[in-house]
Formats: sequence, structure tokens, C-alpha cells
Amino acid sequence: MIMKTATIFAWKDRESAVAQAAEELKGGGLVVFPTETVYGLGANAFDADAVRRIFKAKGRPQDNPLIVHIAKMEQLRDVAAEVSGTARRLMERFWPGPISVIVKKSARIPDAVSAGLGTVAVRMPENDLAREIIARAGIPVAAPSANISGKPSPTLARHAYEDLCGKVPLIIDGGPCRVGVESTVVDATGEIPVILRPGDITPEMIRQAVGNVRVHHGVMSEAQKDEVCASPGMKYRHYAPKANVTVFTGDKKEVAKCVNFRYHSDSMQGKTAVVLCLDECAGLYPECRILPLGRDAGEAEAALFRTLREIDEQGFDAAYFHAQEEKMGLAVMNRIIRAAGHRIVAAGEEKE
Repeated sequence: MIMKTATIFAWKDRESAVAQAAEELKGGGLVVFPTETVYGLGANAFDADAVRRIFKAKGRPQDNPLIVHIAKMEQLRDVAAEVSGTARRLMERFWPGPISVIVKKSARIPDAVSAGLGTVAVRMPENDLAREIIARAGIPVAAPSANISGKPSPTLARHAYEDLCGKVPLIIDGGPCRVGVESTVVDATGEIPVILRPGDITPEMIRQAVGNVRVHHGVMSEAQKDEVCASPGMKYRHYAPKANVTVFTGDKKEVAKCVNFRYHSDSMQGKTAVVLCLDECAGLYPECRILPLGRDAGEAEAALFRTLREIDEQGFDAAYFHAQEEKMGLAVMNRIIRAAGHRIVAAGEEKE
């Protein structure tokens, strides 16, 4: 059954937005709400039935765990059975902010949230509207990104509306998301913290806060079919437009040769293509359509998902991504490799 989806513009009537979102969450409903990372699709984290509605609305696999969002530290005791010293140091240093910390879950968190695992990722958003909604509801909120599973995450409310209209009762429009990629996820249950999903909080920042840190092998490689994943974003194809995305790595002039050749080959076959690159490389593609990603990692993060959606809006058949890992950062590389389904070409090689 298709339901009516209402949108409330928070900058026009913040009190109404907060009040209606809180009531919907308390009543077991779903709410799309803004955070600093991407828009989230939230439900009462204690209500297994409400949480299952998230999976249904998104078409999300049941073995893909959710992140629980809280508004204040007092709520942590209801979510976590055990919080390690490392986890506390991460929370003290980076909360509120774009980092989710994996802890041992409390008995109050249903298996629907954690995908049957004994752990759960917890986050306190930086976005004050998100925290206000969660605080008014008086419950922790389980929320993945507010998009159809597999598509690029929404950084504008209209992205969520395009995907979820008729599937959720309420969307809170709080404007564009500041960061633009999902939160960093860190497993802090072991002796050495492990980054399971990169984000705006980088390995270097975490290292400065807690000392040693590892990056999980799955960040840049494909998870095995039967692999158990403690974080969202590790399994399945994510963030993908309809167009075929290919990532090109290597010396930038060699990459440009490969990409220009592919682009013109597509054109001769009647296909449309577009190049995604940092501003500094745009001059390497004088005859190509370009969707620029900005000057650095921060601008690329903010632009990436919006740009991937624009690829579909403009109807391109193929998208070629000029990768510069050192300048773009781990978070952008992780997302674009998954959007490409791990289709990576080293400059000068023809095999994919």
C-alpha cells in the first residue's frame, strides 16, 4: 500500500518539524531526518517491528546492521552493555560528530538492529536538528541512509523524497548535509580499534586520539558472500547510479589517456559518458563532459553522492572516475569503488 508522504521544511517551522518527527518515531513510524553526514531513515531502536519497516522501505538485506543514534550520553547506557576505554576516548574526542563506535549491545537492542550480532554501532550526530528530534522522542533512533538500498545516499531531502515517497510518512527537510558521506565506523570492542567504514573522521585523526588503529581489509576490497559484517557499507554493491562506473588509477597523465580513449570510443558507439575528477585534472579532458568534485577531499566528500545522482538525472551511460587517492581520501575512494562494483583499471592496462 502506498502511503502519503509529508515534507516539513525545518527552516520554516522548526518546532513543528521536531514535534511531528518525535511523535512519529514514538508511535512506531519512520522518519527521514537530516544529519551532518547524509539523510537518515529513522525508527525507534527499541521497536523491532518499526526497525523491520526500515528494511522493507529501503529493500535492505536483513544481514546489514543499522547504526543507533543518540542525543545525549545518558542514552548510551540503554544501548550499550559494555563500553571499552578506547570507545569512551573516541566518544569524548569526536562526539557529537560523524563517527559511529561499535560496542557490546544491551539486551534492549533487538536483533533486527544488529543483524543478530552481539554488538551495535552508536553515534551522536553533530547536526543539532537531528539531536533535537532524538531528544524530543526520548528514544535512541536506528537509522541507515534514507535511500533505496544500493543507490547513492541522499545529501538533500529531495533525494530521499525521490527514493522513498509513498514508503515513509514524514520527511524533515533540514537543507544540505555538511559532510556528504556516511560516518566513519570504528570497532572498539577489541584491543586495537578497527576502521570498518571510512568517513570524515580519518585514520590519522583516530590515531591521534587513541594511538594505534587498523583499517579493515574490506574497506577497499569485496566482502565474501558468507562474511559476517559488523558495519553497514561493507557488503553488497552500494552508492551506485544506473550508469556503468569505472575507476581509473595511476599517474594522472596516463589515466587521462585511458579515460579520453574510452570516452571517445563510447561516443563513436552512440553512448554518452562523463568524467568525474578533482578540479586540478579538469584540463586533461578538454573534449569531455565533466562533473567536477572540487579541490580536495572535503569538497569531494560533499559533492560525491550528489554527483552520482546527477549522472542518472542526465542519463549518462558510463561514468569514468579519475582517482587520486592521496588527495581524495579513503572515504571517497571507498564509496566510488563500491559504486563501481570494484571495476578498477590501472592506467595503461586494458583489462578490467
